[in-house]
Amino acid sequence: MKDKKHHFELDFSVRDYECDLQGIVNNAEYLHYLEHTRHEFLKSIGLDFFALHKQGIDAVVTRLEIDYKFPLKSGDLFVVTLDLKKKGRLRYIFIQNIYSQPEQREILCARVICTCLYNGRPVVSEKIDRAAAHFLANE
Repeated sequence: MKDKKHHFELDFSVRDYECDLQGIVNNAEYLHYLEHTRHEFLKSIGLDFFALHKQGIDAVVTRLEIDYKFPLKSGDLFVVTLDLKKKGRLRYIFIQNIYSQPEQREILCARVICTCLYNGRPVVSEKIDRAAAHFLANE
């Protein structure tokens, strides 16, 4: 978004099959947009979600809050923004928003809380902390 610098942004367009009978994006599709953006953010800081999993490190969503403001329709262009914070030692908080393009109308705002597991147990992920240090230091 032009008015605020975010840690990461990713552009999308709505595909026909993502819409429901009402002609608007089905609410579950927004979860895919948010998740794909988080994975692309990890790639942008040198981490690969699948590679982490193969090493026994899994970042799992433990809480998700979404406020839907306006619907998207087939063909709409939009951007998903992401800002990262850390709460305590174990929780990463992704603040994510979706804005229509070019209007920059807020479509939704979300707060996604993740925790890292190593072989199923909550852990501090030094790999993620190191890779995201620049963003976490500037919160």
